[in-house]
Amino acid sequence: MSTLRRKFVCQKCGFESIQWLGKCPNCSSWNSFAEEIESKQKLKSSRSKLENSRLVNLKSIDKTIDHSNLRFNTGFDEFDRVLGGGVIQGSVVLIAGDPGIGKSTLLLQVVSNLNEKVIYVTGEESIEQIKFRSTRLKIKNENLFILQETNLNNILHIIERENPKVVVIDSIQTIYNDLLEGAPGTIGQIRECTTYLMNLAKKENIAIFIIGHITKDGLIAGPKALEHIVDTVLQFSGEKNYSFRILRAIKNRFGSTNEIGIFEMHTDGLKEVANPSQVFLSEREYGASGTVVTPIIEGTRPILVEVQALVTPSNFGMPQRVTTGFDYRRLSILLAVLEKRLNYKLSQHNVFLNIAGGVEIDEPSADLAVCAAIVSSIKDIPADSLTCMVGEVGLSGEIRSVSNLETRIMEAEKLGFKKTIIPSQVLRSIVSKSKIEIVQCKNLTDAIKEILE
Repeated sequence: MSTLRRKFVCQKCGFESIQWLGKCPNCSSWNSFAEEIESKQKLKSSRSKLENSRLVNLKSIDKTIDHSNLRFNTGFDEFDRVLGGGVIQGSVVLIAGDPGIGKSTLLLQVVSNLNEKVIYVTGEESIEQIKFRSTRLKIKNENLFILQETNLNNILHIIERENPKVVVIDSIQTIYNDLLEGAPGTIGQIRECTTYLMNLAKKENIAIFIIGHITKDGLIAGPKALEHIVDTVLQFSGEKNYSFRILRAIKNRFGSTNEIGIFEMHTDGLKEVANPSQVFLSEREYGASGTVVTPIIEGTRPILVEVQALVTPSNFGMPQRVTTGFDYRRLSILLAVLEKRLNYKLSQHNVFLNIAGGVEIDEPSADLAVCAAIVSSIKDIPADSLTCMVGEVGLSGEIRSVSNLETRIMEAEKLGFKKTIIPSQVLRSIVSKSKIEIVQCKNLTDAIKEILE
């Protein structure tokens, strides 16, 4: 016989208590206790429990794996790219994002393309609401079944009975285990429910997609252990004022975490963006000062984005520094370089920087374009609209080389740019292969003269 004992564990240091405490006496953390269930069984001396445990030689595993059925495609190329080439059978994928960003819409469209049996478990919407959404998305899949349930035991029983290939949990914050006294969405409930779902996925070889909420700080709601339990963590993000949505892998046991998928929200659902560079530059205004195009790399994909800068005189003692899609601290460094090395009095001006299209840049290759856009705005001189530039700017004003330069140049050439400004420390083979004009610059001064004059 086994007995269940409830305990409360501090999520910061692991301190255990028989009752909930507001403050941990061990690490002094507030509101860090979560309820857990502990099963106590008498240990037996019999070795019968080891009958199913065996050692397997690593070289012999390939002989038992059917690689042809290891992955399956969803029909969404952008979604499959982020996952590493398709969905792995028996994997657990967590998709998190802001409310209303389109998480449920994305997964409903993904599973609608599958020819296998799919169970969509909804805890936030009624069956009628799911039907209304599927009609709007024009989904006609006879293998898609909807289950309105929040009790974990009932969900597990139906999944084991129906044996689907894919299961969607929408969302994990609404599912509860009746063995726990905590309300749905608490740390203990989320961890226990996810653990049961993970064990079922591995046992029955079912791919499970879990939708999760995020907090106001942008972090995935629930315990940090939730990200360790699942196989893949996907972040679905996008600006509310833009129709573009970006799917990014934060953790992926079966693929790269550098790939992104880009979608555009329409009235009839999400559409894949096959050529994001062309879309991001479609509304570009030619002949305007303060705009420069730069190629960035997201995973293995090159994307051309427009860097917009606006520099205005400051009427107050403290000038403003506002950025959208670019690191604020990196902008402060580049402004200091422009003021020290090129003698621009930016300490008396407000600087507003925006990456058009809602894209976020987290690599230093856009430094050169940011500096050129700022100088173009303060001089009110338009940059050459058929020239793009790429390079990292050092503290002494030098331009440093970046990775995947050949891929960036090819993307600029494909979209009709005539000239590309790059660092001087690059291989000659990269320059000789390109059909567009390549200008190599050693420092920031030469690069800005090349694009503004």
